Amino acid sequence: MNEQLFPLKKLWLAHIFFIVLSNYAVQLPITVLGIETTWGTFTYPFLFLLTDLTVRLFGDRSARRIVFFAMWPSLLLSYLIGTLFQQGAYQGLDYLSTFSVFVFRIALASFVAYAVGQLMDIHVFQRLREKSQWWLAPAAATTVGNLIDTLIFYSVAFYQTTDAYMAENWFSLACVDYAVKMLAGLLIFVPMYGAVLGLLLKSLGGKLDTH
Repeated sequence: MNEQLFPLKKLWLAHIFFIVLSNYAVQLPITVLGIETTWGTFTYPFLFLLTDLTVRLFGDRSARRIVFFAMWPSLLLSYLIGTLFQQGAYQGLDYLSTFSVFVFRIALASFVAYAVGQLMDIHVFQRLREKSQWWLAPAAATTVGNLIDTLIFYSVAFYQTTDAYMAENWFSLACVDYAVKMLAGLLIFVPMYGAVLGLLLKSLGGKLDTH
């Protein structure tokens, strides 16, 4: 059990890092090949990769524990960093003295979407993990988890928000965000899951509780 503790702590820290990074990046719109999206679209899928690897290597119970313990510090850090660097510009420490509803909604939306989306991802992956096709579990879990996560996040964070652009375009951004996540997930992150899993099994094999 103690031999599992170190990699699990690293996975926990990685979850917090990508949550906070994505909550900051989602404030930054970007146009790719004529499609309007945000930088968060390209950072958040790493969370599903981490979760699926955790379920495969350490079991669904460990994965749920990481989700539970990661979402609380992520909520606080997302608010602090989002406030200090609102919309990509450093606002100064004095800015923290004023409560930002815009940033708090993003942090709260991430909190709820992360918890629900990741738990659904874990549930789907656990149901399919014994299938002979190694790619089926991460592909299905990513598809379902990302759909729920994206709908919850964009509706809670940006529906009738004070940011005029986000308030007007949140649903279209959510649809594009999900489509890009699926494209990246199925073409990049699922193969990456297979590659990373193979490397981890070689380095940690025999020390894992995969049941």
